[in-house]
Amino acid sequence: MMALLNWAGFRTAAWAGMGLLAGAILLVVLQGKWVQAATLGGFLVVSLLFVRRERQLPTLFDLVFVCAALINAAGWAWNLFDQPGFYDEVAHGFTMFAITLALGFLLYNELMHGFYAHRFMFVVTIASMGIAIGALWEVAEWLADFVTPQQIVAGLFDTITDIILDSVGAILAAVLNLWGLNERARSERRTAAGQERDS
Repeated sequence: MMALLNWAGFRTAAWAGMGLLAGAILLVVLQGKWVQAATLGGFLVVSLLFVRRERQLPTLFDLVFVCAALINAAGWAWNLFDQPGFYDEVAHGFTMFAITLALGFLLYNELMHGFYAHRFMFVVTIASMGIAIGALWEVAEWLADFVTPQQIVAGLFDTITDIILDSVGAILAAVLNLWGLNERARSERRTAAGQERDS
């Protein structure tokens, strides 16, 4: 099952997503929107660094992270967060899912053996990390309102909704990491059983 998470097509799709980001930068530069171009450029740089450096992660995680960058870049560049609909909510939930998924895997990959008998604690630990990042994200949005012309925080209801969706994304990522933990445990049991038969 881990081979499925590492399908080469996921990384190809991630590179295609970064190509979309680059094309969007060109489009907004031609429109003279320099702040939006800089915003898109920031998301492109972060995505490039993530995909090029994080070879420890399954390729599916690269694609998930780049999709989160695309969603946020479009929202910031074209002010989609303040439009009617659920764009802001989707962006918050999916972004926290992507961040928690990647960080949970990176930070706890080496500690997974210790969690085999404590799966509930594994989910709580990773979800808590994602929820904490979501809270810091809301603080960053609040601070950004003082330095950017764009009003980001739309009030208490918006903030609480964002925190709820950040939490949902973090919990989903923690459960997916638990699935990875279970897959690893099954793989190790199969390997151990095969070694016993051979000996």
